[in-house]
Amino acid sequence: MPKDARAATKTNPGRFFEDYRVGQVIEHAVPRTVSGGERALYHALYPARHAVYSSDEFARACGLRESPMDDMITFHTVFGKSVPDVSLNAVANLGYAEGRFHQPVWQGDTLRARSEVIGLKQNSSGKTGVVYVRTEGRNQHGTVVLDYVRWVMVRKNDVDAPAPETVVPELAGAVDPSALILPEGLEFSQYDFTLAGERHRLGDYAVGEVIDHVDGVTIEEAEHMMATRLWQNTSKTHFDVTPRADRRRLIYGGHVMSMARALSFNGLANAQMIVAINGGSHANPCFAGDTVRAWSEVLDVAETAAPGVGAIRLRLVAVKEDRRVGEVKDDEGKYLPHVLLDLDYWALMPV
Repeated sequence: MPKDARAATKTNPGRFFEDYRVGQVIEHAVPRTVSGGERALYHALYPARHAVYSSDEFARACGLRESPMDDMITFHTVFGKSVPDVSLNAVANLGYAEGRFHQPVWQGDTLRARSEVIGLKQNSSGKTGVVYVRTEGRNQHGTVVLDYVRWVMVRKNDVDAPAPETVVPELAGAVDPSALILPEGLEFSQYDFTLAGERHRLGDYAVGEVIDHVDGVTIEEAEHMMATRLWQNTSKTHFDVTPRADRRRLIYGGHVMSMARALSFNGLANAQMIVAINGGSHANPCFAGDTVRAWSEVLDVAETAAPGVGAIRLRLVAVKEDRRVGEVKDDEGKYLPHVLLDLDYWALMPV
């Protein structure tokens, strides 16, 4: 290299906390066309068996044109688009709120994403801050298929950079059932409980009921990295051992979400489609070798205008190893060390 040559920076180091501004809109690369390959690999990575997402014929009997993509495929694909711009330098992905699935995603749809910064708060250490974004995914027609709020703790690159004005958005504790968006044509009036795998309908569940999903899956290093690459999630901590002092790869929180959702089939086989994410926290880190188990608590039930279709609000808790169903936090309100995920969502179920 000539002595006077200057190296041009062409790579993307990611945004740091001081790079964000409230009101900033970020268009994310790269659009992704989804296909049956995503579904097949998703079902290979997770024990997912909900019938609407497994069978075209079952989906048609429920008024849909074919089996859509699993709701979590849509979530992960949109989430993955946002990582290089929002959480490449994140310390932790802290939580979710106000998530709604607006319409199904079908084979052949192309998804893209954008995020708006809606809040900023520097932490007392001055080394990190929390960034709040509202992310939306759209299909090739420009139609919103999913939107949600998440907040992320992000490193500062320059610890001397001045702290921004603190803006913490007010977020709803839950999506109102009247605001749930049902897929066009969906109806459960001819629902086949035998093919779905369980006989339990909405009226069989009581608010406050807790369901132990019984089964467990041990997380494998290769599978979680394959899954995270599938969603084109580039967060360093999922692949590279060097950012962490313990030299362990952190399991992508969405991998735990999908695993827990799939495990919930045993006891909630008829909670067919997730239509809203009310809130969620990745309570503790998950690493390869941890065995994930799950249980759910029924928080609410609601009617919908679709024939035979009701909505059930569930709290899905994923834990590692421990089987103490129902225990989540200690006396000080802190998550117990065995809790991995605390997710609050609405799903559609036959009445």
